[in-house]
Amino acid sequence: MKKAKLEEMSNHNSVPIMAWDFHYEYLNELKVTFTDLKKVKEISSHFAWDEENLNIGERLKEEVVVITDVNMKIVFASSGIKKMTGYTESEVLGKTPKMFQGAATSKTDLKEIRKAIELEIPFEKTIKNYKKNGKIYICRIYGSPVFNLKGKLSHYIAFEKEELSA
Repeated sequence: MKKAKLEEMSNHNSVPIMAWDFHYEYLNELKVTFTDLKKVKEISSHFAWDEENLNIGERLKEEVVVITDVNMKIVFASSGIKKMTGYTESEVLGKTPKMFQGAATSKTDLKEIRKAIELEIPFEKTIKNYKKNGKIYICRIYGSPVFNLKGKLSHYIAFEKEELSA
């Protein structure tokens, strides 16, 4: 009797417990991405952004999204900010992206970024930034001004990704 029961159980298709861990992790990532996207949509809606070409939903999956107001104060940072920099969103809100810069950050690159911001044009740069623990990381930044539907500058958005050191 026991042998028959054991054979019956072994014939069932089962999923290893480890697979549930991966599934749970995936669901958590989806939940976090959805929450981040919801926050961005709220900002976008409130300020009547023309977000047609930003592709925020897709980019949130692979990149950290940082939104600043026109005075460069951070108003939103996606949940990936913690993994990339060691800072939580609440720690960066109200500060400027300068908080990630330091001695090894290229002054030339920073001038070029400032110029693009002044001219209200998109830019892409790879710079050395600093994590909360003081370690340097290489950060590829695609930054862009965001305009409202009337064409007035509303915010700046940056899509950032840590690059592996060469």
